[in-house]
Amino acid sequence: MSAEDTTYIAEFRQRLGLPGLVDIHTHFMPDRVLRKVWAYFDDAGPLVGRPWPITYRDEEQVRLKTLRGFGVRAFTALVYPHRPDMAAWLNEWAADFAARTPDCLYTATFYPEHHAASYVEAAIESGARIFKVHIQVGDFHPCDPLLNDVWGMLAEAGLPVLIHCGSGPAPGEFTGPEPMRELLRRFPRLRLIIAHMGAPEYTEFLDLAAEFDGVHLDTTMNFTDFFESQDPFPVAERGRLRDFGDRILFGSDFPNIPYSYGHALFALERLDLGADWLRKVCYDNAVRMFELG
Repeated sequence: MSAEDTTYIAEFRQRLGLPGLVDIHTHFMPDRVLRKVWAYFDDAGPLVGRPWPITYRDEEQVRLKTLRGFGVRAFTALVYPHRPDMAAWLNEWAADFAARTPDCLYTATFYPEHHAASYVEAAIESGARIFKVHIQVGDFHPCDPLLNDVWGMLAEAGLPVLIHCGSGPAPGEFTGPEPMRELLRRFPRLRLIIAHMGAPEYTEFLDLAAEFDGVHLDTTMNFTDFFESQDPFPVAERGRLRDFGDRILFGSDFPNIPYSYGHALFALERLDLGADWLRKVCYDNAVRMFELG
């Protein structure tokens, strides 16, 4: 954590009068899983066309200290499976992590498999606050029949699901807005948070938010130099960022980002959408969604 980064973040919070930040898109995982994720990004050059260095490649306690040093009041432990018989184990780990990390929003996940409803129900009953789904990595259609009961339970419980469903950084068979539109037509009460604002299908996912009141978006990696160089947010849609100011939440992708944490906040500030918008995105919207008080 550089002194310059820490100073900028502290001044950012002071300018906005924020008691802290809420980062809804952070990754804490079992060590061996996280190291495999880092190895994936180390080799991601051919996939994304450029290097993807991990800025915060530290041990778990160091990473926690770093986030807290930035003034992050609450964050997530976004775990996600890439194959069957993995999600329940990840949920057990995440439950333990949340129990020993009070500022972490208890996170759970799922995968299309016959026992998914059982472990999702158990996670809901034990206090899960948010679920994570990664359509690209999991390589499954969100409307897989094995998930019908899962989506029904989540819609009934009103729990947010943060879902990576856009086609960046590389398209998958089931990524893009249409599978999500099909899902929402079946379960219109779902509260979904579209990761990375649905990059690169920004316009289409904003259309989805206009169609369904439960659709939110997170700012993870958006508007940074890294994203803008290859998947720039369309200038013509800047007005809709303001329109959906109550449904956009700050996310960073910490620790797996190839730049400083402060740059993610700087990228939002330079949009010049005003202090009220920044306060909503970086704090107020998440405080309201997760009833943080």
